[in-house]
Amino acid sequence: MRKIVATLIAGLFATSAFAQATVAEADAKAAKEVAQAEAKHDKQVAKADAKADKAAADARKDVAKSKAKADKKKAEAKADKAEAKAEKAADHAETKSEQMTTAATR
Repeated sequence: MRKIVATLIAGLFATSAFAQATVAEADAKAAKEVAQAEAKHDKQVAKADAKADKAAADARKDVAKSKAKADKKKAEAKADKAEAKAEKAADHAETKSEQMTTAATR
């Protein structure tokens, strides 16, 4: 009977030692998984931030492009207006010159 009791007690000690080692390993494994999940989350956040920054840069680029296009159209319209004014002045000068020539020949 003593041998059976001694074996049972030895088995209990061995089981408790094994259980403690398993808990420590489980805690270490859980900590590792938590660290991996946090790293993955941080990576996803950084990726999302990079996409947002790129989208904002593209939007600023598009705005600048649109503004440049509008400025170009405005400059062309101003040049056309100046050209029309110059043509009108040239026509007026030519008409006046013809009138003076006609008046001088009479």
